[in-house]
Amino acid sequence: MNRVEESLKAFVGIKRTNDVLEKTVKKDAQQYGLNISEFAVMELLYNKGEQPINRIQERILIANSSTTYILDKLQQKGYIDRKRDENDKRSMKAALTEEGYKLIEEIFPEHSELLASLFSDLSDEELSAFRETLKKISAKAHSK
Repeated sequence: MNRVEESLKAFVGIKRTNDVLEKTVKKDAQQYGLNISEFAVMELLYNKGEQPINRIQERILIANSSTTYILDKLQQKGYIDRKRDENDKRSMKAALTEEGYKLIEEIFPEHSELLASLFSDLSDEELSAFRETLKKISAKAHSK
């Protein structure tokens, strides 16, 4: 098999794997009344703290209009607050509320274990090499 055929098969393999991983994470988030994007926002705020709205968009890779919708839903559920950035009055920041923090603090350890279990067939070295390989592919795709 030549390199083009191998590349095509690798791409299909990545897509199929991504679909399975996404379905698994989606199912996990749904048991807590969250969609995958809401969960991603809460996870980001939990791990990185208060964030500007534009950074949330960049980090979870969703459109501007979708970000507003997701943040509105999370705010309606009482999980986040939004406020003006003290340093830039044109910018808004989002942060977890106490209720949001309690929820994500409760579910994040189980979520992390679920993710770890998905990669449990890989040795530590294989997992590290896999991450590095994905970084190379991502960097190349971003340069195109």
